[in-house]
Amino acid sequence: MLKTIRYIAIDDNVVDLLLLKEYAAAFPFLQYQGSYTNTTEGLAAAEEINPDLIFLDIEMPGHSGLDILRKLKAKVPVAVFITSHPEFALEGFELSALDYILKPLTAERFALTAKRIEEYWSMKQKAISYEVLFEKESLTIKEGHNHVKLPQEDIIYLEAMQDYTKVVTENKNYMTLTTLTGFLEKLSGNKFLRVHRSYAVAVNKIKELHTDKIICGNQVIPIGKTYKALLSKIKLM
Repeated sequence: MLKTIRYIAIDDNVVDLLLLKEYAAAFPFLQYQGSYTNTTEGLAAAEEINPDLIFLDIEMPGHSGLDILRKLKAKVPVAVFITSHPEFALEGFELSALDYILKPLTAERFALTAKRIEEYWSMKQKAISYEVLFEKESLTIKEGHNHVKLPQEDIIYLEAMQDYTKVVTENKNYMTLTTLTGFLEKLSGNKFLRVHRSYAVAVNKIKELHTDKIICGNQVIPIGKTYKALLSKIKLM
């Protein structure tokens, strides 16, 4: 059973905080611990409460969300930014934020984030050392005492989840204790393409390529702004 995840939120807009609380209430594993419009009070509360999860705006009076996360990085396991400023996304992910949401926040977008939080936290609860051995055309993934040999051609896409990479196949998903960047460096050839800060897709699994998304297998994968120029040169077979 998934452990309750205690969260706080810091945003200088009270309406945005109320909306976040409303959307989060739809997910019983998310336990509300407080919301703060004053960044100094929010920072102090985070240090006292030691929440499992913190939602942060970025540009706020007193302390920016980036500064707050730098101060709390060792204490708060999971952070999600909710902001109107896409230009800070790279810094946010460099601070190991699990997600970066652009306002206005919607119930649909929050549901995707909640799913990522749930998957990540379930993985942490298992406390299994997810090891992966990279071979020429396959991976051997260690899950506890089990070893799974996975052909690279079975992989549909890869998803970054902080220090882990989720390997998605048609039949099962696997967690590996490897960053997405490190994972891609060890794969053979040019079979996988980075399309987003959090995603890389198998080239032979791409069904449709649009300006802002890729249909890969049965999944819709977003295309990050910094990757659009590269992808515009790709022609599907």
